[in-house]
Amino acid sequence: MIDFSLSTEQLDLRAGLTALLADHSTPERVRAAEPLGFDPALWAVLGEFGFPQLASSREGTPAGLAELVIAAQAAGAALASAPLVETLVATRLLDRLGHTGSADLVTFSPRPAVAGVARTVPWAAVADQVIAWDESRIVASRPGHDLDCPKQTLAGLAIGHVDLTGATVLASGPEAAALFDEALADWRILTAASLVGIGVAGLRLGVEYAKTRHQFGQPIGSFQALAHQLADAATLVDGAELLVLEAAWAGDTGSSRRHGLAAMAFTFAGRAARQATDRSLHAHGGYGYTMEYDIQLYFRRAKALGLLGGGDGAATDAVVTLALADTDEGRR
Repeated sequence: MIDFSLSTEQLDLRAGLTALLADHSTPERVRAAEPLGFDPALWAVLGEFGFPQLASSREGTPAGLAELVIAAQAAGAALASAPLVETLVATRLLDRLGHTGSADLVTFSPRPAVAGVARTVPWAAVADQVIAWDESRIVASRPGHDLDCPKQTLAGLAIGHVDLTGATVLASGPEAAALFDEALADWRILTAASLVGIGVAGLRLGVEYAKTRHQFGQPIGSFQALAHQLADAATLVDGAELLVLEAAWAGDTGSSRRHGLAAMAFTFAGRAARQATDRSLHAHGGYGYTMEYDIQLYFRRAKALGLLGGGDGAATDAVVTLALADTDEGRR
């Protein structure tokens, strides 16, 4: 039986980052950062906190996925307008490649490039460096005049398309493919953790509203039709959190199941977060669809994060492919 209890150091990390984000990633700050979705002041504060260095070996032993999951979940709950997950993933990949990197803000493209263009890359619009997979090569590109940025997206995140012409080749061949797969698993796990944070915080908004909104002389949360929906969503989010922790454990221990668990965690957490924020939005009634209420921020972010990796279909395909590979291996 795996014990997912947090250590004293992990509890301190969660408490410290949660307190910092409560001060510097308020709903008002999140709104102000849209439509681009990037808050440079928040990124500067996170740098002072030492967040980008968590995954780097330059400062000593880098944090494991278990610690990074805690950070990603806190960032998701606060809707942080900064590239926390992608920077951590890119930093871990660069470390594995033996490159410490000199860029202040580095991001990771979870989707392979198409015709030499990395498309819909989170935070590419503000990144100093983009790490991507292009025709059996891991490449690094510094976005410049070739960057194509959508004017507005579902939930900001500074998305952009990056022309990889002239990009620096960091690795190629089968070894590079294995390293990129490791990075993609990291991205799925940490994005899943962020989605869990979104689901928890979004659900809390719905529950609090259901406690204070009265109809027919009683709180609407007392009506079974609503209470059961919120309870079902809470169960899904709890399950997603456990799956994310198991995937992180598998990644830290080098388990052969880590890639499958990462894909499952990403898919399940995405669905859980969308259901939790959807149920909370509906608990608000018509108010949930207005920009003045915070629940729509969580609803849109949950939708957007699930799409960045190609949607549920891409991760589900990965789960099926890995399951079939395991079955074939067992038959040999």
